[in-house]
Amino acid sequence: MSKPLPAIVRTHVTALRMLLVMTVILGLAYPLLVTGISQLAFADKANGSIVKSDGKEIGSSLLGQNYNLPKKDPNNADEEAQPDPKFFQPRFSAGSYDPKASGASNLGPNDEKLTQAVEDRRAAIAAFDGVGPASVPVDAVTASGSGLDPHISVAYAKEQVGRVAKARGLTADTLNTLIDKYTEGRPLGFLGQQGVNVVLLNKAISEQK
Repeated sequence: MSKPLPAIVRTHVTALRMLLVMTVILGLAYPLLVTGISQLAFADKANGSIVKSDGKEIGSSLLGQNYNLPKKDPNNADEEAQPDPKFFQPRFSAGSYDPKASGASNLGPNDEKLTQAVEDRRAAIAAFDGVGPASVPVDAVTASGSGLDPHISVAYAKEQVGRVAKARGLTADTLNTLIDKYTEGRPLGFLGQQGVNVVLLNKAISEQK
C-alpha cells in the first residue's frame, strides 16, 4: 500500500486543481460564452457601434468627438484648435474626448476656475453661433461626467442651427428635421433628458447633397 501524501502536499494539490478548473471556467468558457451571446444578440454594440461614411470608419455612436478646423501648424502643440462652423459642436470634454482619459474636471460648482471657465465658454459660444449669451444652454458650457458623451441637449442643437445652415448652405428646416431624427429619448423612459447624438447628426448633414 502506497504511503499517503502529507497533508500540506494534498492541500496544495487540491488548490492547484481548483485553480485549473476555475481558470478554464472563468478564464476561457465564460468569456467565450459572453462574447458569443453578444455577437449573436447585439453585434453592432459589442463591436463598438462603429459609424461609417462611404465605407470609411469615422467614429463610434457611443463616443463623442471634436469637430475642429485643421491647425495651421499641425506640429505646434500650443496652437489651440478652432471649432468648424460646418458641424454641430459637442459639449466640452475635460479629456478632449480621448477614450484613454475618460473623466470630469473634478471642479465643484463653487470653484472660481470653473465659474470663470463657464462664463468664458458662454461668451465664446454665443459669438461663434451668433446668438445672445442668454440663449446658450447649460450643457453647452459644461462637460459630462465621462467626458465622452456623444449627446447634447435638443436646445443646444437648435441653438446651432443658424450657424450650420449658413456655413453649409442648407435650410433650417432640413437641419431641424435631422435633429428630430437623431434625438434619443430618456434612458429607460424616465431618466435624464432627451439628447441629440452629435456624431450621427454630423454624419447625416455631411451626406446631404
